[in-house]
Amino acid sequence: MELELKDKRVLITGGSRGIGFSCAETFLREGCRVTLVGSQASSVDEAIARLRAMHMTDVDGLCVDLSGSKGIEQLASHLDEVDILVNNAGAIPGGGLANVDDAQWRAAWDLKVHGYINTIRAAVPSMMKRGHGVVVNVIGIAGVAPRYDYLCGSAGNAALTAFTQAAGAHSTKRGVRVLGVNPGPTETERLIALSRSRAAQRFGDPSRWQDMLSDLPFGRAAKTEEIADLVAFLASARASYLSGVVIDADGGGRYAAH
Repeated sequence: MELELKDKRVLITGGSRGIGFSCAETFLREGCRVTLVGSQASSVDEAIARLRAMHMTDVDGLCVDLSGSKGIEQLASHLDEVDILVNNAGAIPGGGLANVDDAQWRAAWDLKVHGYINTIRAAVPSMMKRGHGVVVNVIGIAGVAPRYDYLCGSAGNAALTAFTQAAGAHSTKRGVRVLGVNPGPTETERLIALSRSRAAQRFGDPSRWQDMLSDLPFGRAAKTEEIADLVAFLASARASYLSGVVIDADGGGRYAAH
């Protein structure tokens, strides 16, 4: 399937690892020019080196803190020129009201919720002037399947889902599409580390970490490249009549739980 992504300028926040890194791989394979954005210079440099070692050379990176206005100002010129923006930065801590204090709650939302909104605010006006552009927000399934033990994240993801739907319904008037993906549990470094810790506690053997995921749909977590392929499809010409859509990519787990 020809996605018509060649030479598109793509910026990926949280692009140095996990889903963001796999998105970079996928877009580079499609012939795009990719800019990775991360909060740690060493992580961004390592990600670029890994990609170039795979002969994916049309990639650069930026070290930017997206939790405040200064970070958006640093990205302004890049966001002004981008064809495809993938928002993926930010990890919200787990816990209920008693476990996530006000400072943690605000910091998490500043990076993920306000960070996504601010990059879109900066990128979309130029896209509208050109009459084309795509934003894909990688959000999270807890926004539509909320849990009290992930209260801050559930509320934040729900806000981003509503924002994506409303912004995507409006942006098409000027040729711009805004979409989202809600991944379920995905095989990122973070999930593997957590699963290894739990396997060590339960079995005394961290190498059995995959056993901790056997109750998930298909008996496993999603692969990061599976989410990345979906992001690339949504950003492509093959999905040109989709906007304001948020795809639940959790293997049907949201419905099986009920």
